[in-house]
Amino acid sequence: MRMLDEILAYNQQFVEKKQYEYFLTDKYPNKQVAILTCMDARLSTLLNAAMGLANGDAKIIKNAGALVSHPFGSIMRSLLVAVYDLNVSEVFVVGHDDCGAEALNAEAMMAKMKDRGISEDTFQTLAGAGIDLNAWLAPFENVEEAVRETVARIKSHPLMPKDIPVHGLAIRPDSGALRVIVCDACEI
Repeated sequence: MRMLDEILAYNQQFVEKKQYEYFLTDKYPNKQVAILTCMDARLSTLLNAAMGLANGDAKIIKNAGALVSHPFGSIMRSLLVAVYDLNVSEVFVVGHDDCGAEALNAEAMMAKMKDRGISEDTFQTLAGAGIDLNAWLAPFENVEEAVRETVARIKSHPLMPKDIPVHGLAIRPDSGALRVIVCDACEI
């Protein structure tokens, strides 16, 4: 059975038994926060539990490494929508220890792409368009520095209101322990 078939079969039962009722909420985050975090599967449930968040409490945006790598990319767009349209008044960037983005290897990933059928012509076309895949797929040095840089990118964005606190944290994926890296406008 394909995973899609398994998911759809489960979903049919989920809906028929009205299990969704537990999760009903509206589009506005109850705690008026947005969280940018990593897509690591270990954080799927752990992050909310470790931060005391229930369904509907926060807008959670995920990507590889919890990074804002482009000032006008989809991550920054999502944060701005959260602030201007969804009543978010505080932003958290939450990286984590043992992040796979620290171990990215652009050359190895491009070799895997070639093995999966991406042609050399495609790589040449991208290079000709000014896209540096080595830089785009580069790892970060450590989680603390990556969180600091992402917080700074968000804070300095020309469209982000200056009154929105942007904090940086890191979570341990084994215990859920949080540590503060950047506390915006506060002393620790």
